[in-house]
Parts: sequence; C-alpha cells; structure tokens
Amino acid sequence: MAVGLGAAGALAFEPFRFFPLLLLAYAALVLLLDGAAEGKHRFRDAALIGWSFGFGFFLIGHYWIGYAFLVDASAHAWQMPIAMLVMPSGFGLFYGAAAALCMLAWRSGRRRIFFFTAVFFAAEWLRGHILTGFPWNLPAYGWAASTALLQSTAVFGAYGLSLLTLLFGASLALLAADSDRAKFLPTALALLFLGLWAGGELRLAYGPEASVPDVRLRIVQPSTSQIEKYDPDKLAQNWRRLIDLSAGATERPPTHIIWPEAAPPFFAPIDQVPQALDEVAKLADDSRLLLTGEVRIAEEGGQRRFYNSFGVFGPHGKVLATYDKFHLVPFGEYLPLSGILRSLGFSEIAADTGFSAGPGPKTISVPGTPPFGPLICYEVIFPNEVAAQPRPAWFVNLTDDSWFGPNTGPMQHLLIARVRAIEEGLPIARAANSGISAVIDGYGRIRARLPLGMRGVIDADLPTALPPTLFARFGNVILLLFFAMCIVVVFWPSRMRNP
Repeated sequence: MAVGLGAAGALAFEPFRFFPLLLLAYAALVLLLDGAAEGKHRFRDAALIGWSFGFGFFLIGHYWIGYAFLVDASAHAWQMPIAMLVMPSGFGLFYGAAAALCMLAWRSGRRRIFFFTAVFFAAEWLRGHILTGFPWNLPAYGWAASTALLQSTAVFGAYGLSLLTLLFGASLALLAADSDRAKFLPTALALLFLGLWAGGELRLAYGPEASVPDVRLRIVQPSTSQIEKYDPDKLAQNWRRLIDLSAGATERPPTHIIWPEAAPPFFAPIDQVPQALDEVAKLADDSRLLLTGEVRIAEEGGQRRFYNSFGVFGPHGKVLATYDKFHLVPFGEYLPLSGILRSLGFSEIAADTGFSAGPGPKTISVPGTPPFGPLICYEVIFPNEVAAQPRPAWFVNLTDDSWFGPNTGPMQHLLIARVRAIEEGLPIARAANSGISAVIDGYGRIRARLPLGMRGVIDADLPTALPPTLFARFGNVILLLFFAMCIVVVFWPSRMRNP
C-alpha cells in the first residue's frame, strides 16, 4: 500500500498535474504510521513503510532517468536496470529514516501532523543537499497546475512551499478523527492555500510585461539526437545546422544568439577549431553576441581537465567570458566513489573522462548585454543557489534535455526553471537542444517556447527584471520560521487534550 501511495503521489508532478493525489498520499502515509506506532516493532515497521512510500514515489517520479542509459546503449544499457532500482531505493532511505524518526514523539492528534511535517521536510532538505543534492520534484512542484499558487515562492521559496504542502497534506489525516476540533487545522490550511492562490492571481493580473529595449534574443533549438551529435560522418551537417538556424533572416535581427549546452558537435572549445571560429566571427558580425555551451579543455597542475562550459563570443568571434559548470550530475558527469565503481565497469554517461567542477555561480558582465547569470542544465534546480553578486538582470539556462527522454523529464525541468524565475524575480532565456526552449519572465510566465522535438528558433524580446523578491533578499529566513513553528507546536507543553 505504501509503494502504491508513493507512486500515486508522484502523479502530481509534470506532465500529469494530479495535485490532489500528492496531498492525499501524505494523509494516507500519516494513517499508515498511526498503525505502525501501535505495533511492537514501531521503528522497524515505520521505516519499512516510509522507505516503501519513497520507493514508489521516486520510481514513478524519476523513471525518465533511465533514458540516459539508452543514448549509448552498447556501453550503458546494462546499467539501467541497476540504476532504476538503486536510485529509488537510495532516495527512499530518506523517507524511511524520517518515518522511523517520527516514532520518537508520535502521539495521536494534531501534534503528530506538525512532527511529521518537520521530520519529512528535513528529509527533503537533506535529499537536496547530500552528495551535491538532487532537489527534483520537491513537494512544491506538485502545484504545477497553478502558476498563481507558485507565485508564493517569491516570498518563501520552493522549500517554504514544500513545507506548507507537507503540512496541508498530512493535516487531511485529521479528517478521519471523530472530533470536530480535529477538522480545524485542515480547514485553516485549505483557506491559507486558497489565499495563496488568490494572491498569486492578483500578482499575475497586475504584473507588467515590459521588455528590455534594444535586446532581441534568438534561441536556437537544433534538435540533434545524442546518437548523431558526435558522429564523425555527421559533424559537418550538425555544425551547419547550428549556423544556418542562427543566421536565418528576420524582420528584427537578433542581438543575442543562444545555443544549447555543448551545442558544437566536436569535443573541443570553439576557439581551438579555426574553421568554426571563423564562422562564429561572421555570425557575430560587428555587434552580436553568441552565448553557447561547449566543452573546455585546460591544462592544470600537469593534468588535462575537461569542463562543461559556457562561452560568450563577441564581435568578430572574440572570447569575452567563460563559465564552468559547478553542479555536476552524479554518474553523468562525474563518478562518486570512482575507484570502486570503475573497477566494477561503471563509467560516466556523458563523458568517459569525467568533468571537473567550476568555482560556483557567476554574474557575467560584458558590453552589449545586461549582466546575466549562466546556468548549465540542472544547475537551475537548486533553490537559493543560482544568483551570484552583483545580482544579474537575467539568467541564461543552457541544457540538453535529450538525455531526459521524450516527455516527463524535460517538462519537469522546465517547471523547475519557471519556479527559479519566480523566486528570484528574474527572467530566464532557456536553450534546450531538443526542447523545451523558452523565454520565461520573472513571474514564471512563458513568453515564447518551442515544443519538444521541434527544430527551429525562438525570436523574442528579453523581459525586464523585477525588483528583488522577498526570497531573493532574505533567502530561507521565512522557511526557518515555518520550521520553528512546527517544532514549537510539537513540544509546547499543554494540558488540553489533543483531539
């Protein structure tokens, strides 16, 4: 039952959007833990229930990861069944540990709801930070069906909305009690979320749609499959596709051309491929900028290192700035416990050599563009870790979601990027190799997009930045107040009988 509940809860996320299932799944999990608390082996039973819930939740919510192992099937397909069992099993340990910890102070009534919320929120926080973290499908993203409700992340961030979502869902377990007083908490929380939705609708209704003058974006979506991308026989064809899409005629010529992550079809920086650099110089002309992902190779300390990089090419192909990805994908771009796993035949999916990590977030300021923050692939999924100082005026998110399969993964990734835009109040220009490329404003609204699998370009203006949001100014301060409130309610002494 716990496995099924977790799997059902995962259907709240993109592309399904059945958000009531997530709330009901949390409520049912509370009731299952009530049963565990009455048994002789409460800690063991609770741990098994929590782990099983997590296994179902992560198996369905993250099933799309399996597609990455099929890109180079001859080398990695054998790893897919292992990964698809080990991954949800490992993430399930966070929920198993949380459920067991709940038994330390599990009491009937409202207090267990707040304790459940605090402990499971702590598990979500740890999941997003341990071993570089993977905060994908946080409870907040279960509200994908409502852009209005997601506006609340501008105040307390995705983690704050996740805590409230856990509390709301868990509180529904109180509806199973006979006491009318028990129904107060879920009713109050329902009204709170109704208020968050109404406030978000007002924010969207009065949110301006202004654009930055003299900035015209061209986002290129080449839709080149991973299997063909580095095929020597198709290298010239793939490169020509990028150039032709970028140079296409339009009424308003672009000032910024944006290519996806690792867009050039050769495993070397553009400035080390003379013919390619010549064509980039022609493309940039006298006034344009090319923003692109590329592989950077550097000799450091007598070692040859590879970086998943972001390059800015100015007029005549001059390299104006570079940025190296710092949040690397485990097993994709680097191998944890590499000595042990390599001996067992495992290797990185994206590059057998592995990538090195850059120093961290960066604001790039170059002539001809408002200062921007580069984000490569899943770096955009980390709340409060995307903006450097000085504050950028926009983000450029380069990604290659062809690794993520044909539907679920890319749609979830896009939603997460939209929430980052809302949190920071900053627009995002998103270039994805196979989609979904988009221009997102500071309210998380999509101004323009190209769907999955379509080859083409987006020509669009750059939305203006909003003033710093409360979340951008204070980070997780409000979240900490929510968390402290849960702990106070659990341990506050009271002579009243808890319904």
